Amino acid sequence: MPITTTPHLLELDRLRELLPGLADAYQSARPYPHTEINDFLSQEIARQSMEAFPAIQDAGWIHYVHVNERKHGLNKMDLLPAPLRDLILNLNTTEFVALISQMTGIPGLLADPSLEGGGLHQSRRGGHLNVHADFTVHPHKRLWRRRVNLLLYLNEGWEASWGGALELWERDMSQCGKKILPLFNRVVVFNTDEDSYHGFPDPIQCPEDVTRKSIALYYFTEETSAPSKRATNYRARPGDGLKGLFIWADKQAVAVYNGLKGILGINDDFVSKVLGMFSRNKNEK
Repeated sequence: MPITTTPHLLELDRLRELLPGLADAYQSARPYPHTEINDFLSQEIARQSMEAFPAIQDAGWIHYVHVNERKHGLNKMDLLPAPLRDLILNLNTTEFVALISQMTGIPGLLADPSLEGGGLHQSRRGGHLNVHADFTVHPHKRLWRRRVNLLLYLNEGWEASWGGALELWERDMSQCGKKILPLFNRVVVFNTDEDSYHGFPDPIQCPEDVTRKSIALYYFTEETSAPSKRATNYRARPGDGLKGLFIWADKQAVAVYNGLKGILGINDDFVSKVLGMFSRNKNEK
């Protein structure tokens, strides 16, 4: 879909004014480079995007339901409601991605039009995502190294008691270094290094009629030689005890699947169907 036909939805002039301070804070942040920006979009665009968020049972959703995560994703551009499709196209424009490059200090960032692993994410009550470092190489582009995540939250009225905060963990997994609540119109950007551990590992406790909603976009650099490839690296937290064995075993299965994606050219629809066969929870189908 040509980007030239997409309405301009981002306040780029405001972001350019913030850029010098954001870049300094981002690159010096602990436990690894990151930033959060509140009121990222205009209130009108943010509300339109939130209200357009489709229900999990609608067509096209991928169901990531296994030990290390319980969430749902939609990354097919032709199935996205227009407000969300246009917003994602804006966040993938050369102009916006150049601002992310300047803020992070990583030159030559590239957007992923296929939204591999990204797009819309949504979790019901009980949903979680164990602490992990992300996959390092695009499954279908062997020279594309994953560098930066952008998460835009669209959860109006989210309460701290429900949990669901994004946790940024120390690189040695000794402790959580920072928690960021998934509040409405808040964007979080962070480096995806091999030890940029993050997640929301405790099951969220929102009401049954509420979901944790976000837009997830990943930016890459194209390398001159194939970078070291590794699947999502889930890690147990101190105190997880026996649960750590299940986290490890599930991680191995994910690694095998990630390898098959590259070899066979399959996408996450496949794993969604397989997981759906094994899931006995009708609410997750």
